[in-house]
Amino acid sequence: MRANMIEFIQIFTQVVELGSFTKAADVLQLHRPTVSKAIQQLEAELGVKLLHRTTRKLNVTDEGDAFYQRAKLLLTDVDDMMSSFSATQPPRGRLRLDVPLALAHTLLIPHLPNFISRYPEIEVVLGSSDKRSDLIAEGVDCVIRLGELQDSSFIARRLGEIKMVTCAAPAYLQQHGHPHTLDDLAQHQAVNFFSENSREVMAWRFIVEGEEVAYRPTSNLLVDNSDILLSCALAGLGVIQASCIALTPHIASGALKVVLPHYPSVAKPVSIMYPDKRHLAPKVRVFIDWFSELFTQQRGLLPDQ
Repeated sequence: MRANMIEFIQIFTQVVELGSFTKAADVLQLHRPTVSKAIQQLEAELGVKLLHRTTRKLNVTDEGDAFYQRAKLLLTDVDDMMSSFSATQPPRGRLRLDVPLALAHTLLIPHLPNFISRYPEIEVVLGSSDKRSDLIAEGVDCVIRLGELQDSSFIARRLGEIKMVTCAAPAYLQQHGHPHTLDDLAQHQAVNFFSENSREVMAWRFIVEGEEVAYRPTSNLLVDNSDILLSCALAGLGVIQASCIALTPHIASGALKVVLPHYPSVAKPVSIMYPDKRHLAPKVRVFIDWFSELFTQQRGLLPDQ
């Protein structure tokens, strides 16, 4: 392999992303013939056509697209490696995150401007859902999880716990009345959450006389998305149990009312996880430290339920 192959790969990725040899040359501060020659040499080294070029249009071939995807990962790893051993460079590069919807809405996104302002050379790629993804295959750098952990291939730092709370909309309670005991829930409609991966309906967990009790209330509505769960409760479709951090604003506004206050719910652990790498990239390390501090600060602001 040629010694300057990394440079050729960098040029290729710029051409693909900008869709133009001329624009890539301007960004890289190179002469256009230099860019064209680099692509030619890269194609010759690989023995495949990466780009179809005409006077008006530039298209990436199937082989070129596959090479581009791998090239981006390679360049990210090279950048991370160089940053890891540099005491002078600020953290930089693309940071891929995977965050549950409830924590993304109520905790991460409202404070993300602070992180971006502090680390302007980090490009945040935020993925958010309530589904468990193949984090290694998708190249995720850091994941925040709500609940018990199963990913043994990741290093995990437990940040603490988030309280759960049982709620319903005033309109629902006006029509159906308030449940006062767990047995009363049998006379009510619940909106239940199920795991997309295991298809299991999540049990509601309460502390009764010092013991943890699992309860699965009657339900004719199942959802696999915490945003939809909240919307269903606000629409008066039934009683829900969800994280205090997601429900507190709606309880404060009166849009939701706490039910069964004498039956405290079992808190769920919150953890931050990252791949088991010998040298943790600075961009990942600073995010872990920042979010850990943020979680500790914000958890202390939540009211007791």
